[in-house]
Amino acid sequence: MATPRRLILITGATGAIGGALARRYASDGAALILHGRRQEVLSRLAAECEQLGAESVIRDQTDLNDTAQLHHWIDGLEHCPDMAILCAGMNLGVTHTLELESFQQARQLLDINLHVPMQITRLLAPRMQSRGSGQLVYLSSLAAWYGLPVTPSYSASKAGIKAYGEAMRGVLAPHGVGVSVIMPGYVDSAMARAMPGPKPFQWSPQRAATTIHRAIERNQARCSFPLPLSLGTWCLAVLPAALSQRLVSWFGYGVRRP
Repeated sequence: MATPRRLILITGATGAIGGALARRYASDGAALILHGRRQEVLSRLAAECEQLGAESVIRDQTDLNDTAQLHHWIDGLEHCPDMAILCAGMNLGVTHTLELESFQQARQLLDINLHVPMQITRLLAPRMQSRGSGQLVYLSSLAAWYGLPVTPSYSASKAGIKAYGEAMRGVLAPHGVGVSVIMPGYVDSAMARAMPGPKPFQWSPQRAATTIHRAIERNQARCSFPLPLSLGTWCLAVLPAALSQRLVSWFGYGVRRP
């Protein structure tokens, strides 16, 4: 009997990292459920994944911020995915001035970056627990180590999903369900290009996907890259706050008076 292919759900598949991971798992012959907001990009990605060897590709454009729609989509899946890679996210309110982010922007960002993956977990984790297998993958960021003044809410959302993923790993491990938290630095994408400040050690989406794929297959608890930037941002978290704030400003991530 042929070994059944893994069923992998990827949110944010029309983004740089999500798309690169979709192509990587398509090459493995997996069955894919791809979610993305941009219809044309999603259609092209699905066709490419089929050509790369995906067993099947299902496309979905559910509004993840609509709780009823999200529940209807996840509950309606015929089979529980073997893996859910939760890449959907955004960054709003990037600024170099003292002007604060609007509450609406901050709430929208926290919803998609933090609350949506938490909701998906609540829907998928019980099915994975009862089955005794599965894996959840959360996309955090090196910004989770230290809050950048230019992106306060984004930093908060990524710190939140990092902590949530680490906690869920402990909750789900006894049931045979793996959890990995991914903490990328700069990966070439529209989001990265919109970020102010320098972008040291920027990786291509393909290189990032290769590293993330390897970490996921090992059920690695945390995958942070690139190493120099990972060490640097971790140091910001443990150094005295006054020194960290000064370093952040020196490196071009501080704010200024308008």
